Amino acid sequence: MWAYESVFYQIYPIGFCGAPRTGGGEPQNRIQKVAGWRGHLEKLGVDAIYFSPVFSSDSHGYDTRDFRVIDSRLGTNEDFAAVCQALHDSGIRVVLDGVFNHVGRGFWAFRDVQEKKWDSPYKDWFHISFDGNSNYNDGFWYEGWEGHFELVKLNLKNPAVKAHIFDCIRGWVEQFDIDGLRLDVAYLLDHDFLRELRLFTEQLKPDFVLIGEILHGDYNQIVNDQMLHSCTNYECYKGLYSSLNSMNLFEITHSLMRQFGPEPWTLYKGKHLVSFVDNHDVTRAASILNNPNHLPVLYGMLFGMPGIPCLYYGSEWGAEGHKTPGSDDSLRPCFDAPVWNHLTDTIAAMAKAHRQSRALCYGDFRHLLLTNRQAIWERKTPDERVLVAINADSEPYTAHFDAQSGTAIDLITGQPHDFGGGSELPPYSVAFWKTER
Repeated sequence: MWAYESVFYQIYPIGFCGAPRTGGGEPQNRIQKVAGWRGHLEKLGVDAIYFSPVFSSDSHGYDTRDFRVIDSRLGTNEDFAAVCQALHDSGIRVVLDGVFNHVGRGFWAFRDVQEKKWDSPYKDWFHISFDGNSNYNDGFWYEGWEGHFELVKLNLKNPAVKAHIFDCIRGWVEQFDIDGLRLDVAYLLDHDFLRELRLFTEQLKPDFVLIGEILHGDYNQIVNDQMLHSCTNYECYKGLYSSLNSMNLFEITHSLMRQFGPEPWTLYKGKHLVSFVDNHDVTRAASILNNPNHLPVLYGMLFGMPGIPCLYYGSEWGAEGHKTPGSDDSLRPCFDAPVWNHLTDTIAAMAKAHRQSRALCYGDFRHLLLTNRQAIWERKTPDERVLVAINADSEPYTAHFDAQSGTAIDLITGQPHDFGGGSELPPYSVAFWKTER
């Protein structure tokens, strides 16, 4: 699967393009801005873009009005098709947000129910009771997403709903040649729906990837050969920044051992979860870390751990943004142009190393050295071995451990490394040592 060897880049289009916060109006081709960033994405080493919602919506994108039409704030279907073609020309795949658990109150089928009540042919597309009333005085009660009644829950057991969604996905492949979906709140989606989706998309496009948003629980429930290829690794998201803020690398290392380690009870060995340090829903990495010197260390751990690394637009140069109650606008800004600095250089080198290393993409995981402030992780396949050496301290550290090799090449810097007499780790550093086999 191509996704297992890729570096993803998430864009929240409404914010990225500087679009108004509410939908409607004549189409404005703002989405073409993404094509203008191709040079930056190529230099950064991005293999795939994950677009947060692009379809017609009431406001933030997750309140869909119509799965068949690009949001007019971003442009037309033709505008987005041109952007997708430009990205594909640059070797960058396209993954869209599949928001199938719920829709907005402006969704065309829900509007029909509001107008016709019992007489609407779409009343069974939702979870509706005509014996109650909604907060909006619709004359009927309906189920919303986790108490948010601006988000109307779809009935994914209804064959007509599934047929509509699958027909839309087919249209996205035909019009935009998309390469996969990230499924919003996948932990709530009906399992039979996920099985049917997997079969449908495999027939539509054999290498079509399905990635689920999962916050907690056992990822194996929906990441398996019958449902999704991958999901978001929120457990390790927290462990990455928390380990640095508390100067306790035991936290993230033990999470990784629990998920991918050599023990028979390991939870997700052989699976490829999506790893990230921030996204459109959480405080940006540069704002959540106590020590800004830990930013390159954080990204080093991201690229060194098992999983599919995903970058969030702007964070590659250290953009800040705090999640605040009632608004995520500060997490989803518009940048006039990409920025390139030392952090971006470092991330680009790590992305290149990750792409070119079978061990970093597919290797087993264990740790060879672990202190509160230093760790050496081993990633190993039958034909390659890479050691990820981390020093989160402000002081240099000499690591003594059984390297099982005399020399190595640092995949990030390209410099040779000699293990004799101990390995010197500079302050706030990460190295990817490819050893002799």
